[in-house]
Amino acid sequence: MSLATPPDDASRLSTLHQQEEAMSNAQPLERAVGDGSAAPARQQRSAEVLKVSTRSRPSAVAGAIAGVMRENGSAEVQSIGAGATNQAIKAVAIARAYLSEEGIDIVCIPSFIDVAIDDEERTAIRLLIERR
Repeated sequence: MSLATPPDDASRLSTLHQQEEAMSNAQPLERAVGDGSAAPARQQRSAEVLKVSTRSRPSAVAGAIAGVMRENGSAEVQSIGAGATNQAIKAVAIARAYLSEEGIDIVCIPSFIDVAIDDEERTAIRLLIERR
């Protein structure tokens, strides 16, 4: 019985970098999944979309979320992968603290969304952020 060798750190990082670069070219497909709605994604998306990678600084993303919330009243954050989703969640928590100082309370509604990256379908995490 032969065991496959796990990928080394360099190849893992290379794969992550490729996914992050591809996410910047991601286009939402016709429907969001996991939110219980059959409405097309482009009808649901009235918020500005912020795309987060594993290298995103949570405080910088939080500032962007807070700015979009002040301007539009809602924001959407998308991430693919555990590292990017971790940074996105931290950013939402930080943005909530920023905005609470101004008397703005926000909520985060997570769901899945299918996105097309280089003609390949991927599932991303979608965080819809709205005022409470």
